[in-house]
Order: sequence, then C-alpha cells, then structure tokens
Amino acid sequence: MIRLDIFSDPICPWCYLGKANLDRALEAHPEHPFLIEWHPFQLAPQMPREGVDRADYLLRIFGTQERTVAAHLRLEELGREAGVAFNFEAIRTTPNTLDAHRLIHWAGLEGRQTPVVSALFRAYWREGRDIGDQQVLTQIAGEAGLDPDVIARLLGSEADLDVIRTRERHAREKGISAVPTFIVADTYVLSGAQPPKLWGEVIEELARHQQDQGENQ
Repeated sequence: MIRLDIFSDPICPWCYLGKANLDRALEAHPEHPFLIEWHPFQLAPQMPREGVDRADYLLRIFGTQERTVAAHLRLEELGREAGVAFNFEAIRTTPNTLDAHRLIHWAGLEGRQTPVVSALFRAYWREGRDIGDQQVLTQIAGEAGLDPDVIARLLGSEADLDVIRTRERHAREKGISAVPTFIVADTYVLSGAQPPKLWGEVIEELARHQQDQGENQ
C-alpha cells in the first residue's frame, strides 16, 4: 500500500470537491494502492468556538454580496461536474472546526475516518448543520458508525485538543498553507481539487512503477 495523506477542513468547499473527484477516481480504479489518512488543517483557526454568522463571514471574505453570489455560482457549477450538491442557503453558521477535527482523529483510531469525513462534508454543505456544535458532531459520529456516547464524553472533555493543534502546527511548518493538499508516498504533493482524470493517471503510474519494481527483483 502507498500512503495518501490528505490535509483538509470540512468547511472548505474545495476540499469537498477534491474528495468527490478523488472518490470518482478510486471507484474507477478499485485496485488503487492508497492507504488514506486525513489530517487537520483549520481554514480559520482563530474562529470563536461558537462560530460566526455565515452571511457576515462571507461579507468579510468577499467584500460584497455580488462577489459572494459569483463565488457560489462557480462552486455550484464545479459541484455539478464533480457530482456533489452545495446547499448554500441552508448554512447559517460558519463553525470553528477544532472539534470536527477531533472527531476525525478519533474516527481514525476506529478505522472510520473516511466515512466520518464524508458525513461531515454532507452535513455541512448539503444539510446546513452546524458541525461546530458538539451535539451535532455526536449525531454525525453515530450515523457514521461510531459510539455516540463515547464521542459525547470525549467532546465534553479536552481530550486530544493539544494533539490536533500540534498536528496542524506541524503541517504549517512543513509548508502547507492551503487545502486540500494531498501528499503521495510522503514525497509527491498535489494541491487543490484535482480532476478524476489526473488521479487516474497517478494511480496508473504508481501501478506501472510497482510492476517494474517487481520485475527487477
């Protein structure tokens, strides 16, 4: 197996698109060699723990309502191409994602990272749920196959807060400044929502490389 490390944030629309494109490539190449691990990266690490009003946040990011609408239209177009739906009208809060990253971390210990990441993207971008709210995260954990009682207790504590902050700091120290960022075999870096075709080419190239290595042994 070949490691595929993914640095991502559930409130990043490009991460949602990037995951959808990767999923399509993996479905088309079921023999893919990837062992996937998701890593924390907060787009807004200084966000209040309770989050902020979504409309106010977007106005600060884009400056005008017109630019916000244009950005949403572009994302909706790309979403249709990737087979995902954005429901911007349903989103009322831009959350702090520290607890969401804790949930992804714990899901990794149970071998359930990717289902939890998928559930978080769906909850936020399609259902408009506040994934900074611990009750919502507990519900999502249960829906994704984790024990909601255990997750509720963990979220109510300070468990692994330092772990997440340390992992994110190390990511920034390694030069990661935007998400999604994909690192293949701890060597090759791909940034942004890469199309399924490119991922297919990567998978095929890795397969050829592994075959050549096998023949030369």
